[in-house]
Amino acid sequence: MTVAVSILPEQQLAALNAAYNKAVLRKRLRLLLGAAIFAAALLLAAIGAEVNLRTLFTYFGNFLSYFDRILTLDSGQRVWTDVGEWLWGWRKWLKMLGETLLISYVGTLIGAIFAFALNFFAAENTSPRPWLRFVVRRLLEFARTVPGIVFALIFVIAFGLGPMAGVLAIAIHSTGALGKLFSEIVENADMKPVEGIRSTGASWLSCIRFAILPQVTAGYASYALLRFEVNVREASVMGFVGAGGIGQELVVAIRKFYYSDVSAILLLIIVTVFMIDISTGWLRGRLFGKEART
Repeated sequence: MTVAVSILPEQQLAALNAAYNKAVLRKRLRLLLGAAIFAAALLLAAIGAEVNLRTLFTYFGNFLSYFDRILTLDSGQRVWTDVGEWLWGWRKWLKMLGETLLISYVGTLIGAIFAFALNFFAAENTSPRPWLRFVVRRLLEFARTVPGIVFALIFVIAFGLGPMAGVLAIAIHSTGALGKLFSEIVENADMKPVEGIRSTGASWLSCIRFAILPQVTAGYASYALLRFEVNVREASVMGFVGAGGIGQELVVAIRKFYYSDVSAILLLIIVTVFMIDISTGWLRGRLFGKEART
């Protein structure tokens, strides 16, 4: 009897170890299977996209040599040895950078206004009619699905070269992006205040004004500032299709092989975007707390 009692725990321990080893083995097999599927999908996607590693490594030197050329002045010296010569057009470039910022600001503001007007009809908990929610959601999807530079090209064809095309493109794309973000904020709002106000016989508009808006205003402002950061980057390249801003000067420098001008304009763009990101991040953090900053 004593022997049976002493052997039983050993048998149980062996059974538990075997079960644990089987569980670990199954987990490892699932991980290996997942990695194999991921690798196969990546390979098929690379083949479909015509990614050629031989071409990449063969011409990678050309990529590096281009950076060497844009960091070299016409005299053969490095750009940082003669900053005055390198940044010879800084007044004109800063003016065009200011135009880029204005395009971003006006486009973001217009987009935020339209997103504010439409998001309540797209949110599931505030839309008065299901068909209206469906229509508004599809409209917002269209606005954010088409790339902004495509909208810019269309507006350049329609209205001609200049900042107006860039403003309209950014406004439409921002409407779609912010409309989705705003509606998600509304859907996460607490509906108890809405039910309380509705029980008094208040209208739909009053419920939105007094029950929803106090909960979502800070989130709206935070996302609008974040969108402005994104639009500054986007507006910097819309000049490639003639939609105004510093991008027009950059594409001219690239096409005419003004190598040192390319690096100078890129430096100004990078510094500007860097400063915008820091300042808007700091502002969101001060206004709405650390969570908004992240």
